[in-house]
Amino acid sequence: MPVRPNPIKVEIREVKERTVTVRWTHVFDGGRPITTYRIDLKNKQASWDTAVKTEVYNPELTQLTLVDLRPAKTYSLRMFALNSVGMSEPSNVLTIMTKEAAPEGPPLDMQLEPLSPYSIKVSWKPPRPDQRNGVLRSYSISYREYDPDGRQFKRWQHLSVTATREVESVLLSNLKPSAFYGVLIQAKTNAGIGPASTAPLCSTLNEVQKTSTPSTIRSTSTAATRTQDSSSLNPPHRTSTAEVVTAATVWREETTTVTTVPPDPPVVEIVEVKGGTISLLWTPGFEGDSPITGFYLEYKAANASWDYRKTVVDFSPDQTEATIIEINPSTYNIRMFAKSSVGISKASNILTITTGEPGHKSDDRLTTVSTDTHAAASTDEGHSGGKLAAIVLPVVLVVLIVAIATAWQLRRMKQKNGSLNMWRPGGVLRYKGAESLQEL
Repeated sequence: MPVRPNPIKVEIREVKERTVTVRWTHVFDGGRPITTYRIDLKNKQASWDTAVKTEVYNPELTQLTLVDLRPAKTYSLRMFALNSVGMSEPSNVLTIMTKEAAPEGPPLDMQLEPLSPYSIKVSWKPPRPDQRNGVLRSYSISYREYDPDGRQFKRWQHLSVTATREVESVLLSNLKPSAFYGVLIQAKTNAGIGPASTAPLCSTLNEVQKTSTPSTIRSTSTAATRTQDSSSLNPPHRTSTAEVVTAATVWREETTTVTTVPPDPPVVEIVEVKGGTISLLWTPGFEGDSPITGFYLEYKAANASWDYRKTVVDFSPDQTEATIIEINPSTYNIRMFAKSSVGISKASNILTITTGEPGHKSDDRLTTVSTDTHAAASTDEGHSGGKLAAIVLPVVLVVLIVAIATAWQLRRMKQKNGSLNMWRPGGVLRYKGAESLQEL
């Protein structure tokens, strides 16, 4: 006799900042082919009732990747196998902690305060908790002097401050009197450095103004520098330099020019999109001067920039297809790159994919089952009422039509003959004018 499938044994293949890849082996199908796999994913502290439930209708699948997870978060995952008899018992539960990522947000409430002709105090708060993507380890403070005569900045100088408090500060010393400085602050985790917080240029005090009350310059202020003689720096120069400082938010070393030939980009195709499940297929291009060592997929919201891509998924060089599960339904862009020892290919063609609601699909189905008793009763009553109305209404119409026709005929005959004889057993009923029927 066929039974439900055996439980699956699922294991972790790879964990990254925003993705996790799991795999499993085929189990005894219970005498009926397995048709569907169900994956449940939840925050570790939450109950399974809150889990995102996704069904995958590919019985040959033995590996898949879940995307759009949060960095440095702990999740629980389990799986089920389904055949025509029913659903298996749950698999073993995987506890997955995604890796840290660089912070997504800049430090907050940055303030610059000149304390003397030779120092400026810099203070700030950490990025928003949901944008830290891990444990903040330190802050990078970069500052440089601005030359108003040449309209250019001098070389950057850097400081590193350990992240310890909710309000951080550092003193920039050995500065020049009456000089303007631009300052940038970036938060760091073990995974990398985040975007910079900027503020308008700040001037140290003049040596003759040592006793004057220093002014505070905030990153949100529009008039960001203290009042000074117009001969020091005219306002148009200040406005343009503030814009230049704000634009210089990332420092990277220049990329070395590659003289060898990297691989050509792969061609990516959509096999199927069903609910939150996306099946992809790609064809590798020319490998260039070195064999392809792998592929990686970039995955972002359709309205976001590729500079702020949300997810990167790696694949082995012999892999040409994959199934991924999108946890948050929306519209996304996908592109792929090939990589080798000499470099990375250009981006592939870009796919735009709109996913459904994998987390609610199964819930809706369960809700329908639990409430169908009342719904079915209401539906049956509605169908019965409809059938009764379909029978009664024509009968009433026929009776009314016959009654109207009979009355009209009687009236014509009365007007023509004055009386009407109607035979009945044992006598005659005679209708006379407006008199009542009487038996003779």
